[in-house]
Amino acid sequence: MAETEHFDIVVVGGGKAGKSLAMLRAGLGDSVLMVERDKVGGTCINVACIPTKTLVTSARRLDEVRTAAGYGVAVDGADLADARIDLDALRARKEGVVGAMVAAHERMFDAPGLDFVRGTARFTGPKTVEIALDGGGVRTVEGDRVLINTGTAPAVPAIPGLADADYWTSEDLLRLTEIPDSLLVLGGGVVGVEMASMMAGFGSRVTLIEGGEHILGREDADVAAEVAENLRSQGVAIVTGERAAGVQSDGDGVTVTTGAGRYTADRLLVALGRTPVTTGLGLEAAGVELTDRGFVKVDSRLRTSVPGVYAAGDVAGSPQFTHVSWNDFRVLRDAFAGRDATTEGRLVPWAVFTTPELGRVGMGEDEARAAGRAVRVAKAPTAAVPRAKTLGQTRGFYKVVVDAETDRILGAAVIGDGASEVVASVQMAMLGGLTWQRVRDAVIAHPTMAEGLNIVL
Repeated sequence: MAETEHFDIVVVGGGKAGKSLAMLRAGLGDSVLMVERDKVGGTCINVACIPTKTLVTSARRLDEVRTAAGYGVAVDGADLADARIDLDALRARKEGVVGAMVAAHERMFDAPGLDFVRGTARFTGPKTVEIALDGGGVRTVEGDRVLINTGTAPAVPAIPGLADADYWTSEDLLRLTEIPDSLLVLGGGVVGVEMASMMAGFGSRVTLIEGGEHILGREDADVAAEVAENLRSQGVAIVTGERAAGVQSDGDGVTVTTGAGRYTADRLLVALGRTPVTTGLGLEAAGVELTDRGFVKVDSRLRTSVPGVYAAGDVAGSPQFTHVSWNDFRVLRDAFAGRDATTEGRLVPWAVFTTPELGRVGMGEDEARAAGRAVRVAKAPTAAVPRAKTLGQTRGFYKVVVDAETDRILGAAVIGDGASEVVASVQMAMLGGLTWQRVRDAVIAHPTMAEGLNIVL
């Protein structure tokens, strides 16, 4: 049996929180081992945020070229409306962006005090991990403190026929082997909606099927309806209130059967959430408890049921955003330095990178009312914002939810160009405890999309 190696910290999985903690603590003099079984840099860089937004940018550039004549742009001998995607160049750009970030991480991981290992980890005890090395052989390690940061993977539900069908997950789609003439998207959450918008931008005829009353189920109905209308303007057909009951694929494509109809396309994208990567980790041998949904059970300080063992990011049931995993790292950073930090009460913004974007922070109107808050709601069309007029991008609206008793902002939704950036201003106001009147009266540069906050309030 191989001798057990001891480290101050063992990190299982190199997601945002894990890699950040590993590099920090190694730099402070701890002996750190980090094991990654899959992609250097984690999910975001390789198969989620970065490649997706790189491709979304290309889809937007294509739309800008096709509509450039309306902005007074012309090219002799060419009809800009006929511009198309060069699939090889598109894929090369995406792979170039991802590859550069992966290479940067490989250089960062080659640091004093950090032992970066490629292999598959399995707990054999509370703080003991056995690693089957990619190059062959086994290492057994133990840590004074252990962090689980293995992330999530696309969920593939047990829909009759799906396992035998030819389908894509979001990770498959990002390989970009083709741009199909037609595409079915199962799921109207963030991933499904973003992918539908992007693929429609590339020229696919997209049908999105959502089992709930509306897409983006966590959003207010008016917000979801506006995003849906924007998708329809891109040519996306949206079906709501129908769940897939069966899937069948043949030489003619893929057919999804619901309780109300049949939908056929060349390709099928399954975007029905993500599932925690815990299978095979041996967490039962460690005594680490899981939630009913299979996530690692943690408290507000990211401590598991085993003293000295922590979990962070998606696998710990945190909101599935890279910026939340980064905040998890900061909680652990402080904890490992002897300071008290918690995940309680953190204000998390998010964005949906459709065309145009949806930016969100804080409570929605429905959520605030359900919580018993007395609220006031301000709403203004994006078309009222001068910068939107100059951009020729006037779809959407600004919506701000205010506590009627304290005048403080509870949340906001912005749909428009740069909405993901605009909500950061709202977030800062909320963190600072500013009233809506202070934001209304703030001197905001003109003409900018942020100026819409002066207008809506």
